Amino acid sequence: MDTPTIFEISFGMRIVCKDVTAETLYDVLHDTSYRKKWDTNMIDTYDIGRLTVNADVGYYSWKCPSPLKNRDFVTMRSWLPLGNDYLIINYSVKHPQHPPKKDYVRAVSLLTGYLIQSNGANCSTLYYLTQVDPRGSLPKWVVNRVSQFVAPKAMRKIYKASLKYPEWKRKHNPTLKPWMFPEQNTLPCINVADLTVQRADSLENIDESGLSEEKTTQSDDEET
Repeated sequence: MDTPTIFEISFGMRIVCKDVTAETLYDVLHDTSYRKKWDTNMIDTYDIGRLTVNADVGYYSWKCPSPLKNRDFVTMRSWLPLGNDYLIINYSVKHPQHPPKKDYVRAVSLLTGYLIQSNGANCSTLYYLTQVDPRGSLPKWVVNRVSQFVAPKAMRKIYKASLKYPEWKRKHNPTLKPWMFPEQNTLPCINVADLTVQRADSLENIDESGLSEEKTTQSDDEET
C-alpha cells in the first residue's frame, strides 16, 4: 500500500498562560537572545535587517527528527500592539544575500501568526496559526506527529519560558526591547526592492515520502 504523502502543513492551536501577562508573551516571542535559551529545536536564528519600525527580516533554522533533513526559513515579520493584545505575523521572502544553504531544505512560511490576548492582570491566551510548505513530499505520519505532538509541546515550552522570562530579563539588558522601543533598533535598513515573496515552486523539492516512522529518532528534548 502506498504511503500517503503531504506537501503542505496547516494547523492552529491555542494555550492559556496563567501567571503570564500578554506583554511578557510578546517579549518572549521577540527576544532572540532569550530564544536561544529555551528553543532547543532551533539550530540558529538571527536578524537580517529592518524594513520599518514594526517589520524586519530574519533567519531561522530548525532541527528535524532524523532522518528528515533540517529546514530553514528567511521570513519577513511584522508586529502590532492592539491595546492590551498583540499580533505577530510572518511569511517567507527571498533575500539576495541569504540564499538556500547546502545542508538545509529551504522551507516556506506561506503565513504564520501569533495572536496574544490579555485575560486580565496576570493571564493571557496565545493563539498560533501556520501554513507551511516544507518543500518536500512528507509521509502523513510526519504531519500527524508535528500537529499532535511537536507543535503542542512547542506551545508548552513558550509558556514555561514565559514564566521564567521576567527574572531572566532583569539580569540581561532589562531595558533593551527594540520591538517595543524602535529607537533602540540598530539593525541595518533593508530596501524593500531587494526582497521578493519566496515562491515555493522556485525551491528544490525533497522527496522524503518513503521514510519509515520506525527509523526516526526523537529530538533531544522530546518529552516522555
